[in-house]
Amino acid sequence: MKAKLALLAAASATLLAAAPALADHHEAGKMDHAKHHPMQHGLMMAAQSETRADDKARDQYRHPIETLAFFQLQPDMKVGEYEPGGGWYSRILAPYLAEKGQLVGLFRDPSGATSDPARQEKMRAGVVAFPEYAAGWTGLPGEKFFGYSTDAIPAGEAGTFDRIVIFRMMHHLFRTNTADSEIKALRSLLKDGGMIGIVQHRAKADAPFSYADGNKGYLREADVIALMEINGFDFVGKSDINANPKDSADHPDGVWEMPPVWRTKREELKDLGESDRMTLLFKKRD
Repeated sequence: MKAKLALLAAASATLLAAAPALADHHEAGKMDHAKHHPMQHGLMMAAQSETRADDKARDQYRHPIETLAFFQLQPDMKVGEYEPGGGWYSRILAPYLAEKGQLVGLFRDPSGATSDPARQEKMRAGVVAFPEYAAGWTGLPGEKFFGYSTDAIPAGEAGTFDRIVIFRMMHHLFRTNTADSEIKALRSLLKDGGMIGIVQHRAKADAPFSYADGNKGYLREADVIALMEINGFDFVGKSDINANPKDSADHPDGVWEMPPVWRTKREELKDLGESDRMTLLFKKRD
């Protein structure tokens, strides 16, 4: 066990060391094959998919290739994407996993997310429609995709996932007090040694919990790590791939004041890029 953890830590350290330099090579929609590590070649090719024409402008802020490499994704893995939203990451993951792996959409338990029956029904309809959405996002056949909510996962799916990725969604679990139940459900899906990668808007370490409870979109890094460790995960490591020191992370209306939402149209925030984000990796504890 110690040997496995040592190897995992070494691999993570290698990716951490490489990530800042790799991120420097990004311009909006432009990537240099020669400047990326060979292990990232497949991700880079997937990121150049024609279906991402409208997505590429955000690559310079979200660093998808480096982020997914930090999460140690391989093309033959079964990967769950938690709450895929509009498919920004799905349009990279799907072509990357298309030949040998599998992408599955994982969704929150609607009854925990809202008390509104109409909204619950709409969420459940979204789960059922995920294969159709994914086909439209990626141009791949809909039968390649599956969607499950965490309260209705088929028994045969338990212990079959290599990775689960969660992008900018943890604050919803904190603010609805469903973080424990959702993370427990996701943990049950992972194989032994499976991992969860998280990207989340990051509050300042000394931010009061009244600001970092999820309602403003920001969470404290230490709180996310503690949550995962309590729920049966070992902390593998973190990266500053998606850090943005220009973000003060103290906006009255929360993260949505930052681009790309730019809700309050404050001019001083317009050109700062996206929010400061933590990028964390956790391994299912034996």
